[in-house]
Amino acid sequence: MSATDSHPVSLSVFFPCWNEQEAIEPLTRKAVDVLESIGADYEIIIVDDGSTDRTGEIADRLAAENKRIRVVHHPTNRGYGAALQSGFRAASRDWVFYTDGDGQFDLNDLPPLLELKDQYDIVSCYRLNRQEGLIRKFNALCWTRLVGFLFDLPLKDIDCAFKLYRRSVFDGMEMLSTGALIDTEILARAKRKGCRITQIGVRHYPRIAGRATGANPRVIIRAFKELFRLRRQILHPDRK
Repeated sequence: MSATDSHPVSLSVFFPCWNEQEAIEPLTRKAVDVLESIGADYEIIIVDDGSTDRTGEIADRLAAENKRIRVVHHPTNRGYGAALQSGFRAASRDWVFYTDGDGQFDLNDLPPLLELKDQYDIVSCYRLNRQEGLIRKFNALCWTRLVGFLFDLPLKDIDCAFKLYRRSVFDGMEMLSTGALIDTEILARAKRKGCRITQIGVRHYPRIAGRATGANPRVIIRAFKELFRLRRQILHPDRK
């Protein structure tokens, strides 16, 4: 793709954020650079999930500077799944891409995903060099294998925050997860709809600021509480 394409890709890009004041501005400006370089018809949505630092303030300033940038504010912290739900619902373009607001991915890896859009409905990425400790890597591996088995999703990195979706995937889709199970829920529901899913590796970088929440015990317990209830709802919707 290039600025000379007769049919530029129609793309919504959004970033779920909670207390990412150091990362959100460079991430957003990088997104503008990449999207402009490929000649996309794009919008950028920053989802501020009740941040208590300057994330919301910075996001509002960026939106005031560029009409292609919008901000969705949650008055309080509602959780990662709720932030993703808000981003998907706010998206207005034909394709939707999201990555976390912590800047641990390189947005230069986005254009190769777009090259797959004519063949697939979802491109779900996996981290080639996951920049986390051994314990968290092991926990993530076990989680991915568990949900992959329960929902028949043979993916390498189900929670990787670097994904591209055809927006129509969400037409009529019920999203219930407000926590860490959101990626599993969306992919499982999409597979049940017959969506075509592929995966591709992307680079991963250390967090330069802010604080990760994925290993928080409350987040983990919440995900397990949702897991089996969600499996029944998706795979056996007629059972009470």
